Amino acid sequence: MNQPALYLWERSLQAFKTAQRDLWHDPDASASRSYYAAFYAVSALFSLENKTFSRHSALEVAVHRDLIKAGKWPQKLGADYSYLLQLRGTGDYGGGAHVSREESMEALNASNRIIKAVHQTSPDLFTLPDDFQNS
Repeated sequence: MNQPALYLWERSLQAFKTAQRDLWHDPDASASRSYYAAFYAVSALFSLENKTFSRHSALEVAVHRDLIKAGKWPQKLGADYSYLLQLRGTGDYGGGAHVSREESMEALNASNRIIKAVHQTSPDLFTLPDDFQNS
């Protein structure tokens, strides 16, 4: 059992639930939580290889280098991850710029795809709650 991976996975699922909850009343917060759901899920995956990252940009580079370019994930998931990181910047630090509800919904969908991709790599370790399959 990889306790750090499980801890990160649980954080991912919690962040996703929060993103769902915040979608309609706070798109900025929802987009940020969608990013963190993907961030924690991907961090859980890399922790299986004892890889950790201290910067968000370093994890993004690893996603593209070790998952997309290595052929483990389709390019769409790399684009999803980069989109989430960009929206997080707007949601958290955008000043007068805000994430729209449509963008926040797409962020939630992108996060969902990434979480499901991580789940598929190790479904016995990265389990999904029954209600997640339909989200």
